[in-house]
Formats: sequence, C-alpha cells, structure tokens
Amino acid sequence: MKLEILTYPDPRLRRISEEVKEIDGSLKKFIDALVKTVYEKKGCVGIAAPQVNFHKRIIVVDSTRFRRPPPNPIGLQILINPVIIHKEGEIVFKEGCLSIPELLATVKRANRIFLKAWTMEEKEIEMELKGIEAVLIQHEIDHLDGILFLDRISSVTDLIPRKVK
Repeated sequence: MKLEILTYPDPRLRRISEEVKEIDGSLKKFIDALVKTVYEKKGCVGIAAPQVNFHKRIIVVDSTRFRRPPPNPIGLQILINPVIIHKEGEIVFKEGCLSIPELLATVKRANRIFLKAWTMEEKEIEMELKGIEAVLIQHEIDHLDGILFLDRISSVTDLIPRKVK
C-alpha cells in the first residue's frame, strides 16, 4: 500500500482526527504502510495518519533516525490515541515536516512531556519524554488536531528555507 503525503496548503491537513475505537486487521495493514513510509523518506523521524489523509489518531515515530539521535532513544513507537497529560519546561528546536517540504522553522515547545497512548496490542502505556523526543511527539500529535508547525511560530523570521538536495 503506497501512501501519498498531503502537502500544505491542502485543507485536509486541518481536519481533527477521530479516536481509534478498534484495532483490526485493516488498521494494522494501514499502520504497517505508515511505518514503511517513515523509513522510505530520507530524514523522516515521524508521521501522523492525517498526513496521508487518514484521519484517525495514530502516529509513528523513530527517534533513532535523527541525524544526531538522543542518548538512549525510544526507537520505533506506534502510538494510538496519544494524549499528553502533562508538560514541563521549554525548548526551542528547528523542525521540518513531510507536509511542508520546502521549509524548516524554529518552534518553542515543552521540553518534557508525560503521555498516555495505546499500543498495537491494545495495551495502554505511559511514557515520559524529554528534549528532541518530546518535540517529535508534540509535533506529530499536533497533526492529529489539524495544527502545523507554521501555527506555532511567533514570526516569519522563524522560517528557514530548506536546502534542496
């Protein structure tokens, strides 16, 4: 299953995603395609289901794919119905996005988050994340709520053209 990435200003990126009620075979097949998409895109560290026009609350992240991974990275995580239950501190980080391929932006986010989510096995988990992994999760959860990193910048001076390779 080949997934097409929606790009800004596509209005479908602004839709709020629905909770997943059941994890069945067709959903698992979709999630496998979402994981494959992360690994096929150079430099990709995460994706949210609405970025491929599937408006369910699912994100896939792999912090080992950062150019400079954090110490003890969480690795591949498939998070269903993720909810941030607490945030602390601030961090400013340069973010990019598959759905906004020509820009990067300097974005301020929480430096530490506490999160609840489901796994593919329908088990609820809790996670504590900090630094770039907290940024990554917040970025992807924003997509579930129709929010893009462009909405988080304070000025156009925060935008950086992405170098074309």
